[in-house]
Amino acid sequence: MKAAWMGVVAVSALLLTGTAQADSALASSSGCLNCHMVEAKMVGPGFKQIAAKYKGDAGAAAMLAGKVKNGSKGTWGPIPMPPNTMVNDENIGKLVAWILSLK
Repeated sequence: MKAAWMGVVAVSALLLTGTAQADSALASSSGCLNCHMVEAKMVGPGFKQIAAKYKGDAGAAAMLAGKVKNGSKGTWGPIPMPPNTMVNDENIGKLVAWILSLK
């Protein structure tokens, strides 16, 4: 029985890693990593900083999707985030969900 659980844990870890890598790749191909890093502030806040700020906020995903699509300014300092009109709504949703899942 212990071996079966270890197999389930291993498969789960692989699936989670694959998802994180896919979203990191999506963030890169969408241009997010030109101004953001996962761990730390670059031009914009680190994705983990964003996740921590909005942890537990039920409306965060929709609000952040709007900021990604339309741009924003003043939330994290004086440098504005330009609108990301080249990223479709589905991918914006995936990116925001991934960012909010980071710990």
